[in-house]
Amino acid sequence: MDFYRDSHRLQPVPVILTFLLAAAITSCISGIFGMAGGMIFMAVVTLYLGVAESMIVHGAVQSVSNLSRAYFLRQDIRWDVLQNHLIGALPVILVFAFVSFIPNKRLLFIALGLLPFLLWLPRGWLTGDAEKPSHAVICGAVVIALNLLAGVAGPALDFFYVKTAMTRQQIVATKAITMFFSHIVKIVYYGMAVYYATDTMATTSLKNLPAWWFFVSVVPCVFVGTFVGTRILRHIPDINFKSYTKYLVTIIGIYYLLRAVGFFGGIT
Repeated sequence: MDFYRDSHRLQPVPVILTFLLAAAITSCISGIFGMAGGMIFMAVVTLYLGVAESMIVHGAVQSVSNLSRAYFLRQDIRWDVLQNHLIGALPVILVFAFVSFIPNKRLLFIALGLLPFLLWLPRGWLTGDAEKPSHAVICGAVVIALNLLAGVAGPALDFFYVKTAMTRQQIVATKAITMFFSHIVKIVYYGMAVYYATDTMATTSLKNLPAWWFFVSVVPCVFVGTFVGTRILRHIPDINFKSYTKYLVTIIGIYYLLRAVGFFGGIT
């Protein structure tokens, strides 16, 4: 399996600076819409890294992004909804603790490409409402499973929020803290896979990750991006906010499907 690249090609400064710029911009986008930024950032890192390394870098950046977003909007977090998400997520985490699976890039892109189309299901078809306890539990299970398999679960999470009566601030804040915990689980899952990988299994190791200073530098980049995004959020009406989100992630999904079929030069 050759979804990994040699470590000496993953450390150049221009690549790391690209990651930092992408982290700042996508954090701003997520600060506005509560999602989409993570999908865009995954598109960037998978251009340079293998799947496992991409999951770790993506998880690190997105956990900081989501935590900062939750901090700026901490008064709007719906802790009752979050509690039910956790109830649904725990059994899935236990299952994955006994499973070792890393998707190849084609499967990853197909999953990322299809996720946004959940938002286009007609009203009455599998309607999700995160304010209903049973729906919130299912949401927690679905989100953690998708985040571990595809690295991103924003559209699926949004499926349970876009039709609620919650304000845009409550939606963004509650989704942020949910995804923060989900990304931490993802980092641990793929981090263990990379740590225990051997050269006979795949050319992957901790050495394939960006230099240590990337993980230090990305924190202020993400905080600045999130701060700007959450300020823009205050000026977007609730109705327009939900509409913009659906169209944005659909465009991103189409991009991933095109990458899956090799439209942009194949899968590397």
